[in-house]
Amino acid sequence: MMDNVAQATNCAIAIGVAVEPVCRILEIHGPGCINTQNPIERYRPLSDPKSVSGQTDNPDLAPVEQQAAGFEAVREARRSETAEDYVELIDDLIKATGEARVVDVAARMGVSHATVNRILSRLTKEGLVNTQPYRSIFLTDAGANLAQESRERHRIVVEFLTALGIDEGTAERDAEGIEHYVSEATIQAFQDWTGKIRS
Repeated sequence: MMDNVAQATNCAIAIGVAVEPVCRILEIHGPGCINTQNPIERYRPLSDPKSVSGQTDNPDLAPVEQQAAGFEAVREARRSETAEDYVELIDDLIKATGEARVVDVAARMGVSHATVNRILSRLTKEGLVNTQPYRSIFLTDAGANLAQESRERHRIVVEFLTALGIDEGTAERDAEGIEHYVSEATIQAFQDWTGKIRS
């Protein structure tokens, strides 16, 4: 139960909504998620609030560990977001035009050539791309796998949002952010819920 509540909390943080509606959509019930009598009770302290200097028992604040874990998850998602976006775009360019060039990546990302070269250097160190001066950009097997996983997450999020009644264009734009900020368990819940609605 608590894993589902944590996933709903992460999802809510990612898309900027309250936890309760996410729990309702994903059909998660129980303490910590939906409590219409006293919504503040959903924040159950994970540790002694006095363990943090100056921390008091404040029902208007989430527990320190819970809030810190949420922010850490968002920071980690930001780190992986760039890699996922770049490998997905490189894969799309290769499939559509036969090659991916720095100039094309820069134009489609809306950034400078210097920014693309800096990101490509990082992706090369991470084993996701291969580059050579004045040559096209190539994905490694790991890069191609990451591109496919990212594309699949995007598809699932778009289907979930359109099943909620969001128009296709808005769903596509919103999915670009959401797909990077939710866990595998939440992606699976999106897919399961969409499957129930469509069947």
